[in-house]
Amino acid sequence: MSQTVFATPFIGREEELARLSGVLERARGGEARAVLIAGDAGVGKTRVLDEIAARAARSGTTVLTGHCVDLGDVGLPYLPFTEILGRLAADERFTAVLDAHPLVGRLLGTDAAPAPGAAGTPSGGEGRLRLFEGMAALLADLSDVTPLLLVLEDLHWADQSSRDLLRFLLSRGFLQRPSGDGAGHRPAVFASYRADDLHRRHPLRPLLAELVRLPAVDRLELRPLADAEVTRLLRALEDRPLPDATVHRIVERAEGNAFYAEELLAATGSGTGGVPSGLADLLLIRVEQLPETAQQVLRTAAVAGRRVDHDLLRDAVGLPEDELEAALREAVGRQLLVAGSDGGYAFRHALAREAVYADLLPGERSRLHGAFAALLAARGRRGETAAERAHHYRASHDLGEALAASLEAADHAQRVGAPAEELRHLEAVLDLWESVPATALARDGSPDRVTLMLRASAAAAHAGEAHRAVSLTRAALAGVGQDTDPELAARVRYTLAGNLMGVDSLTAAFAYSSEALAMIPAEPPSPTWVWAAATHVLAARQVGDFATALRVARRALRAAERLDLTDARADLLISLANVEGGGRSSEEGRARLKEARELARRGGNAPVEMRALFSLAMGAYEAGELEECLPWLAEGLDRARRAGLLSSPYPTEMRYLQLLVLYTLGRWDECLRTAAADLPVQPASGGYAVGPALYVGLARGETRVVERARALLEGRFDWMATLVAGITLTDAAVWSGDAEAAVARLRSSVEALTDDAGTLPDATVRLTALALAAVADAAEGARRAGDEATAGHWSAVATELLEPARAATLRGAAGVPQGPEGHAWLARAEAEWKWATVGPDPVAWERTVTAFGYGDAYELARCRLRYAHALLAADRREDAAAQARAARETAVRLGAGPLLERTDALIRRGRLADPAPAGRTGAAALTAREQDVLRLLALGRSNRQIGEELFISGKTASVHVSNILAKLGAASRTEAAAMAHRNHLLPPAPDTPA
Repeated sequence: MSQTVFATPFIGREEELARLSGVLERARGGEARAVLIAGDAGVGKTRVLDEIAARAARSGTTVLTGHCVDLGDVGLPYLPFTEILGRLAADERFTAVLDAHPLVGRLLGTDAAPAPGAAGTPSGGEGRLRLFEGMAALLADLSDVTPLLLVLEDLHWADQSSRDLLRFLLSRGFLQRPSGDGAGHRPAVFASYRADDLHRRHPLRPLLAELVRLPAVDRLELRPLADAEVTRLLRALEDRPLPDATVHRIVERAEGNAFYAEELLAATGSGTGGVPSGLADLLLIRVEQLPETAQQVLRTAAVAGRRVDHDLLRDAVGLPEDELEAALREAVGRQLLVAGSDGGYAFRHALAREAVYADLLPGERSRLHGAFAALLAARGRRGETAAERAHHYRASHDLGEALAASLEAADHAQRVGAPAEELRHLEAVLDLWESVPATALARDGSPDRVTLMLRASAAAAHAGEAHRAVSLTRAALAGVGQDTDPELAARVRYTLAGNLMGVDSLTAAFAYSSEALAMIPAEPPSPTWVWAAATHVLAARQVGDFATALRVARRALRAAERLDLTDARADLLISLANVEGGGRSSEEGRARLKEARELARRGGNAPVEMRALFSLAMGAYEAGELEECLPWLAEGLDRARRAGLLSSPYPTEMRYLQLLVLYTLGRWDECLRTAAADLPVQPASGGYAVGPALYVGLARGETRVVERARALLEGRFDWMATLVAGITLTDAAVWSGDAEAAVARLRSSVEALTDDAGTLPDATVRLTALALAAVADAAEGARRAGDEATAGHWSAVATELLEPARAATLRGAAGVPQGPEGHAWLARAEAEWKWATVGPDPVAWERTVTAFGYGDAYELARCRLRYAHALLAADRREDAAAQARAARETAVRLGAGPLLERTDALIRRGRLADPAPAGRTGAAALTAREQDVLRLLALGRSNRQIGEELFISGKTASVHVSNILAKLGAASRTEAAAMAHRNHLLPPAPDTPA
């Protein structure tokens, strides 16, 4: 088959390719199958078929492709099958098979078959049946010679004869023939068609309905690509960097259609900003074939948007009901509109609507927008239709009404808990502000511009757009003059302080919260002063001024109680729980947090309630009570989901903590599923979303983890992304044995994460313990080589690194000593330091193993392996074997390949493996699967090749190989293969008589 050469990369479709690959495997194993592949024009049917065909060809399958062509009413009979036979005739490998089926020569235009009417020659229907049977026999015989894939493209253009032959092949032909002894190959058939071209009377529709009922025929619908995949496609297509806004706009308009995405990308340099003219012409062809009345209806519907209610369309177009219904029937029949179950209509694809809309005259467009705005206003339900009215008023150039409707739309979005939409509408109001006459702005209840900016900044914060929130609040501050009400001026400042804390500008946040508190008298207390004080408490705690935080919090709490400010009381109770006494992990702290949660719930303040739930979860985590942490997180995320605030700061942190707890508990598959199922909308949340998944990937030896971690450091500074990348890259350097890289990454990460007041992050001790592992190994290696100078250098580095980690753990970033996790990491750091300075110390590692017993499954296993090293060095072999076995069991359960390999290496090197049970030696000590793996290992197969032959993953094959080496006491794959041959341990091959 001739392969299509695509200039565009192949993106996505892993699930579809896996399904098609499975069909091919079943066909190779003797089970014939067919798959009908449906999809809209441009969605990627040809690319998928080309990709699977290329993979099939690489695996030894013969691929035969036939194309159907749109020739209007003049069809060429059997065109795709004629193309297939032509390819066979040109291949000398299949000449003998073709010669054995002379009847099919009729399709090649040869004289191989007798002329119609000659002696012994069937005619009419019988001759057609013989031709069909001959074609089925030919393809079946070909599949006896070679694995065979038949590809038929664009069945929606197939001629009647080709459709009839396909029906025969799939219903009565080679798919239904017995497969003999079951050992031979069977054909596979993949056929594609455009779903959007199949109008009600299309001749392919009845055939498809018949074929999908056959047991050997499946249907695969190619749905639009996911937004992330279209984004990858666009960035792969363009050498130059694409602005995020451009990518987002194209992704939104293409709706997962790869062809449309490519066309839109090609048009980005045109300067028009509209649908590319070539694509528009393509999309308008079917529109222009409609009667004029139907075109008028489509033009009116295009102004309404992608979807339109029947009654609204009727009133806007102004046609009698019978004419309207006739026009709609034409549009639906031509697959331009789709009738909805709600009685409305939608364009089949958004770009079809855009093409029709772009074809309108400017005056016609403005008039229709005005008509829709008036109709919507007359219907009532003002909040529900406000966004639509704002759009239509703006397009009809009625800016005053557009501003008022945008404000209504923002109010509605706020009521239904949609902060991103609220922000969009508020920004539209601010954009229109200067263009609307002052009289239109002076309506009753209209807010001033500064207040609008404050509200927009709150919406941005709730939507997870922290930097946008800061920009909007700074703009509000710029609009504050000397005649501004002092309370409003203070609100602007403490709001700015809160937003700055969200982007880790802590010193600036403290300065603005101080200004806000100083602008309003504390007595008599006012709600504004209480909230200014609550913000100042947070800022003071962030910069390490715990005395100020405690003093102001206590005074503000008394004021909130006097004023009966329920949600402010809740917020201040949370702050006190975090800075007073033993902090949020203490019993007293948790009691305050539970009280705060109830107050916030009663007051209906979702953000404060979520802060309380997050603090309760963090308190449990810091106390080492991991299982208790999860219900608080589930409750908090559920509350955020119900409030529409999943992208706001606290839910984002709760999502990370949930994944981290699952990772720590060793529930890695659940961690990965949760991360994949609940990704945040905002790209800025990347560190929160992927952190624990990266930790799992690194522990399992995935190759792209380092690349993904480095990508987190690109662009604007993000605290969590820096933390996640720091942990991942430091540990990656440890696994690769690069002590210098590990130390450098530790130092750069701690420097970036240290706040303006010089307070080290809590993660300092974890990063240090990881880096010290590489330092200890480097020092030990130098000592073994007799290089005392290098050993002394690494010993000095270890001592230099340890002290800051101790200080950060015992003081804590919040002024409270860290809990069990921090102290476990400190124990490991001290054990690694001792290893680097004097050698492995079993006592230090015993203490470390005990410390990690609070619940961190993976780190406990890693420390057990280090403990086993130390015990072996102390000649305590039995204890070393017990620790190594425990580490190995955890590594196998978690799928932690690198840890498993190192553990097995220690077991082999130290001869720590248990002897085989009595009566079980050699091959008898292996499971049936391990014997299969051993046979392939002895043949020199790689893990990937073993996996392919045994239908398991390469990672699973690697685990089996490690088990075999441990059981045989072999130090390498080569030694295991030699032992297997020498001791006659190899089982017979599957096709060899026993």
